[in-house]
Amino acid sequence: MNINGPSQVHGAQSVNPPHFTQRTQSAQGTSATSQTDRVEISQEAQAAMKSTEAGGIRHDLVNQIRSQIAAGTYDTPEKMNAAVDRMLDQIG
Repeated sequence: MNINGPSQVHGAQSVNPPHFTQRTQSAQGTSATSQTDRVEISQEAQAAMKSTEAGGIRHDLVNQIRSQIAAGTYDTPEKMNAAVDRMLDQIG
């Protein structure tokens, strides 16, 4: 596959297939064996996949926080300050 920059725009093509370049037999044989696709998954994505595969939800913690919210004891000035600090760190 060739990917060209925005300065390499081609003209209009018909809507009928095929929209590909014809290659010679020898060019197809060598390019198929020399080019391979490769995917790299970041460590963050691997951790996210692992957490979703394992369930990732800590039901005991969720239930504890829900009960604190219902009792009105979850929102404290310290937690709000920490949340605001984190948000400002991400923005700035």
